[in-house]
Amino acid sequence: MSIGDKSESFDDQQAQAIDVVVSEGGEAPRKRMRSREKDPLTVGIVALGLQEYWSQFPGLRQKLIEQLEMVQHKISAPSRVIVNLGLLDSQQVALDIARSCRKNDVDILLVYVATYALSATLLPVIRRVGVPILLLNLQPAAAIDYAAFNRMPSRTAMTGEWLAYCSACPLPELANTMNRLNVAFRQVTGTLQDDPECWAEIDDWLIGAGVAKSLEQSRLGLMGHYYSGMLDVSTDLAQISGVFGVQIEMLEVDELSALRRLVTSDESTAKVAQFQSFFDVDSECSLSEQERAARTAVALESLVDRHNLDLLAYYYKGTGVAENENTMSSIILGMSFLTANGVPAAGEYEVKNSVAMKILDLLGAGGSFTEYYAMDFAANLVLMGHDGPGHGQIAEGKIKVRPLSVYHGKVGTGLSVEMAVRHGPVTLLSVVESRDHGFFLLVAEGESVEGPILQIGNTNSFYRFRCGAKGFCDAWNVHGPAHHCAVGTGHLARKLERIANLLQIRCVIIC
Repeated sequence: MSIGDKSESFDDQQAQAIDVVVSEGGEAPRKRMRSREKDPLTVGIVALGLQEYWSQFPGLRQKLIEQLEMVQHKISAPSRVIVNLGLLDSQQVALDIARSCRKNDVDILLVYVATYALSATLLPVIRRVGVPILLLNLQPAAAIDYAAFNRMPSRTAMTGEWLAYCSACPLPELANTMNRLNVAFRQVTGTLQDDPECWAEIDDWLIGAGVAKSLEQSRLGLMGHYYSGMLDVSTDLAQISGVFGVQIEMLEVDELSALRRLVTSDESTAKVAQFQSFFDVDSECSLSEQERAARTAVALESLVDRHNLDLLAYYYKGTGVAENENTMSSIILGMSFLTANGVPAAGEYEVKNSVAMKILDLLGAGGSFTEYYAMDFAANLVLMGHDGPGHGQIAEGKIKVRPLSVYHGKVGTGLSVEMAVRHGPVTLLSVVESRDHGFFLLVAEGESVEGPILQIGNTNSFYRFRCGAKGFCDAWNVHGPAHHCAVGTGHLARKLERIANLLQIRCVIIC
């Protein structure tokens, strides 16, 4: 077994510590908030061959073992543990390898089809392991050197060399067997060397497996209740946990208000200083409002620590209890801090969208809460944004903080954030709940472009899509998503397609 460097888990590469000093005492654990360390992805690799060949063709077995070691080297990364299971060449060996997979808690199995092999040899492994299977159809080189091949000293030597190039031969047999047994599999075809596209595809599968594993280790905090009347955001929490693997913790706003009482003046002052460094705080923002938001932000970090949360969805009117209204109307800056530091927070109790934001966060793409609200037909652009938190790590410049005398459609007044997503390629992601198909991912790739920032204390950006503004709107809506979605930087459709496949859900890419 070969073990990779376990010093940094997948999402820890993106989620940095929030530098907040808190004191001991009170009922709440008061500590420096960090994104929880996750177990690395454990990747099993095995080379598939046929035992009868080894005595017939000297050197073939060792050559295939060395090629498996090359695969191991190419997929190694600090965020992965690689378990090299060796050569799978008989049904008895298959039983031993299946036990090793289970013992090492393998998350995904890469089957390097090194030469012709029997489907019955692989079957005991796939029946017992129960993890995603990726078949690697990788030749040693782009083509046989035919002239050199025909100069070999004997036909036996020629056949041995030919067998080293026969990785494609058993693929139909393996696919036929797995399809008939309803066993999902994925495959990548290419060469061991000088094929960057092939290895990028393999890496996308492993990144997708890492995201799926991180979701399974994540804890989703739900605080408050749905926004009254928003039928599209309601969801089945059993399915959220069952499909995405996230653990759910129901939270009380009362608890956040209680934690807020424990925040000291020193903590509040330190958080205000952080605000003024991280944000572009408008001169109209009073110090008292900044301090009010700071107390809530420190309390939020304590709440995240107490419940080991990795993502959040929240909404609460706060009417009838002045302390809770004070808490919830001062929450935007603190939720923006969390979102920028690996704990994405979705407003309006948008549970599905908190998962979409987390997926983009795990891909290192940010994941900011958004919706489209207007069209610029003259420029063929779509305007998108939202009130509430914004993702500072993917903003075009610093996030602006502005005071609002009213939160439109909501209770209270306070500070809000104003930003545009960084100009360049972006991806929209919606977790859609369908009557017939359960959850699926809806994806659109576009570009964030320059445009006038609407100075209303909301996130807002201008997006261009290759299908045009009208085409995007019609194609997106026909799939029935909720009106919120997540936006991340970069073009990520191919990676998201892999993630959906590994989660065994559909992925619809509209552009």
